[in-house]
Amino acid sequence: MNWFLLQVTNPATTATADSLQKAATAGAPQGEHTMNVMDMLSNGGPIMIPLGLLFVLAVFFFFERLIAISKASKIDPNFMYIIRDNIFSGNVSAARSLAKNTPNPVARIIDKGLQRIGKPIEAIEKSMENVGKLEVYKMERNLSVLSLVYGIAPMFGFLGTIFGMLQLFYNINASGEFTPAQIAGGIYTKMITSASGLIIGLLAYVGYNFLNAQIDKTVNRMEAASAEFIDILQEPTR
Repeated sequence: MNWFLLQVTNPATTATADSLQKAATAGAPQGEHTMNVMDMLSNGGPIMIPLGLLFVLAVFFFFERLIAISKASKIDPNFMYIIRDNIFSGNVSAARSLAKNTPNPVARIIDKGLQRIGKPIEAIEKSMENVGKLEVYKMERNLSVLSLVYGIAPMFGFLGTIFGMLQLFYNINASGEFTPAQIAGGIYTKMITSASGLIIGLLAYVGYNFLNAQIDKTVNRMEAASAEFIDILQEPTR
């Protein structure tokens, strides 16, 4: 009886205990609310498998093309000066040897022009233009994979979300039981595929346009070298 009266007559003690308990609970780590990327991706469902394959393809072909285009764009700034001096001195064989031993598109175009020396300028330009088209094709090869990835990755993501939403509402209709937390959790997991598809598509799009910009720079160098070579052939000999 005395204990009961003590509890009734001392509400401050109870309030203090409750406050301490709430503070301890608030200070405790809330592990259930942390976001783990791998767990989140695994919740995306089977559609994450083709999305993962698309991501691997995009990364592989981006770096493969980046290395190839970087090699193609490297050229000695003195290359055309040496070609000019050899042509003016009549040493065409030395110019051809230099062009053959220089592994880049500009050198191969100039080598084709050197092979056609003595023919009309129009024939030389046509031969060099054909070689230039082949070199551009070599640089653009496999870029279509990146364009395919940035085109279909978001579609795969949306498809996964649609299938997930259909499954969610089918389960709700079949069971007749649902709560806001269940619906929010289901929508959250199904939106993972859309987010993943958009991110993969965005990365592929950026990579595709970056590589195209590098190809355009190399093509400009090829065109400038071709024009300079034609000018050399039309200049009067020293």
